Amino acid sequence: MSEETMSTEDDETTAPSSVDEESDLAADYVEELLDIADIDGDIDIEIRNGRIYLSVLADQQNERLQDLIGHKGKGLEALQELVRLAVLSSTGNRSRLILDIAGYRDERAKELTALAEEAIERVKSGEEEAVHLKPMSAYERKIVHDVIADAGLVSESEGESSRRHVVVSAEA
Repeated sequence: MSEETMSTEDDETTAPSSVDEESDLAADYVEELLDIADIDGDIDIEIRNGRIYLSVLADQQNERLQDLIGHKGKGLEALQELVRLAVLSSTGNRSRLILDIAGYRDERAKELTALAEEAIERVKSGEEEAVHLKPMSAYERKIVHDVIADAGLVSESEGESSRRHVVVSAEA
């Protein structure tokens, strides 16, 4: 084991990394992945409320970037987890970064907002007492919960694993 590695392990003052360090590590990792795959894309880093938002952007429609997103964002979710693991292995800290590719998450957020608003209308009109939405990831459920809360209704997540979904109602 090298002296440098030992000092990092033994020195607790170097264990916590800053958000800036994590964002740089994440960006370097994604850039290297893009280089290996020979995919063009620019990386944009934004830090909001202590959370890293890393976006891979393209000047024009890039089919290869779309392939990274995968069916229903499954590839994007997997890449995000790989980036988080790369940051964890370098810093020892679990990162809460969000990875986006070609604006997929922004578009999906708009779809989820519309879906939540439709559920809100169905509950408010009395059409349904509770609306069960389709299963979605934790990140997507958070977006829906926020829209529901802003409308003054109640939502909760139900189900297990890949069947976890949001239920919207007027009362708890």
